[in-house]
Amino acid sequence: MIRFRTAAPIALMAFIFSGTQALAEMQTETVKYTVNGERFTGYLAWDDESDTQRPGILVVHEWWGHNEFAREQAEKLAASGYTAFALDMYGSGKQANHPDSAQAFMQEATRDMEQVKARFMKARELLQNHDSVDPGRIAAQGYCFGGAVVLNMARMGVELNGVVSYHGPLGSPLQAEAGKVKPRVQVYTGGDDAMVPSEQVAGLVREMQNAGVDLTLVSFPEAKHSFTNPGADAVAEKFGMPIAYNEDAARRSWQGTLRFYEEIFGE
Repeated sequence: MIRFRTAAPIALMAFIFSGTQALAEMQTETVKYTVNGERFTGYLAWDDESDTQRPGILVVHEWWGHNEFAREQAEKLAASGYTAFALDMYGSGKQANHPDSAQAFMQEATRDMEQVKARFMKARELLQNHDSVDPGRIAAQGYCFGGAVVLNMARMGVELNGVVSYHGPLGSPLQAEAGKVKPRVQVYTGGDDAMVPSEQVAGLVREMQNAGVDLTLVSFPEAKHSFTNPGADAVAEKFGMPIAYNEDAARRSWQGTLRFYEEIFGE
């Protein structure tokens, strides 16, 4: 079943991310781990107010690497009642400060799709083993490069309840196969994203429809690439990249994600 919605510029009540109580109870931990002999550094966030096991969410970073933005997303999820693990796809210390180094890190990480899967699966294992997590309720969300990663994990048949892609590339050498994709899929894309053209959007819809995947795709007409990241405007100015933060699209995609998790986890 595919639900395809084009966002309209309507006024919505502002989503307020606050809550002193939740923040006061939040716990965070830097997690160092290895995959095939290589060192990685992730970031775990959860609210210890309750000792009840809750769903876990994997957060996959942009092509810049595991940075503050990825950790902030994990903290937002923790404040919403989940345990979140911002994983590392590049390796400890590999954080780009220029598009050229970001491209190089991404190419190295994705040279072998089995390598991508191994790094993702190790992070899933770490999250599932945390005391606060119900190991049978795991989802993943990714941004830009990370959005492509979570979609490819779904294509590869990884056991997840759901995946969410924000302004991620939608084309892939991998193609979803009927009966293989386990999670429900939610995609948020920008209608003015030069890096994700309409042909990719249409191609994903056809691919998922042919494979019988439960897909929800939301397109924000005026949003450019990286619309969820408040730091996108400064990067665009510095490097001349066609990216921009869009407050409305960021807020609405976050609200939609939380509703999605409530549905898939039966909360």
